[in-house]
Amino acid sequence: MAKVLILGGGGFIGINIARRLMDDGGYIITLADKTYRGRLEEYFPDPAEREQLTVIEDDFSQPAAYERLDDAYDHVYMMAAIVGVNRTLEHPEEVIRVNTALTLYTLEWLQRARVGRVVFASSSENYAATTDLFDYPIPTPETVPLCVSDVQHPRWTYALTKMHGEAAFLHTGPTAGFEATVVRYQNAFGPAMGFRHVIPHLVQRFWEGEDPFPIYGADQTRAFCFITDSVDGTVRAMETPRAAGGIYHIGASEEITLETLSKTVGELMGFRGTYDRGPTYPGSVQRRCPDISKAREALGYEPQVHWREGLERTVRWYRDFFASGRRPDDVGFEPPQKFATKG
Repeated sequence: MAKVLILGGGGFIGINIARRLMDDGGYIITLADKTYRGRLEEYFPDPAEREQLTVIEDDFSQPAAYERLDDAYDHVYMMAAIVGVNRTLEHPEEVIRVNTALTLYTLEWLQRARVGRVVFASSSENYAATTDLFDYPIPTPETVPLCVSDVQHPRWTYALTKMHGEAAFLHTGPTAGFEATVVRYQNAFGPAMGFRHVIPHLVQRFWEGEDPFPIYGADQTRAFCFITDSVDGTVRAMETPRAAGGIYHIGASEEITLETLSKTVGELMGFRGTYDRGPTYPGSVQRRCPDISKAREALGYEPQVHWREGLERTVRWYRDFFASGRRPDDVGFEPPQKFATKG
């Protein structure tokens, strides 16, 4: 039985990793996070399954929280971070403070603990400005330089913390006695992902009856990866011996416009109105699509769920959520105009 710790286990990707490991069997799973927002019951509805989990609720941006962890794990998934474009625009100082503290205190604990392998969750945000400003290829490989287009713009605070985290884990591992692997996620999505992401925003807006319906950043492109594929790539990165010390793009490689995404959600929601073109969010990049050939070759990774199929599942979950009379327990949709003067 492999002993596994998921820091950020109450987050979207973290809880889905836990679900995957529980289904696979052969793991002793500990979740650690500041809050779980009902996700334990969502992903582990059987109380008998929840009893098999060790669940720690604490603020891991504070060093005292790490005293609640055991001193030995085979695998540590470091998923904990503040995420979301709106959060970077509204509270960039908190993004830097919390994400930096999570990295530093986790590394301090790792130097005391006995851990075999760590996977650090990073992001396609790290190279987003590179493809916007320079003539680098799209789909984009892991080898492109990382770039911040404007350090004064709050939009880039998240990417800065992820660049710092990549270097910190990769270079601390050899001296602290653990193997480190970095995964850069590429627009992971799926049911119960929260309400600070583009797809839940779209469902919420269609549900609330916007018409005409502005499409924000219509010509921008992204490659969306369904959560089960994101998790599969993450587990492969953890459990493939030769992945140690590497950086891998975990995503899908089909690039679509936000107009295509928006109109597909509209179709699934039964929208019969008209569309307008709206502005985009400050600092948002024009194109983003990963080259996943390295993960294919080294990890045997291959996405299985087409974005359209994943979108159908996700829209169904959020439509049912709103139809049940529930409301987001977090900030939902906020238009780009709210942030036009930020930065």
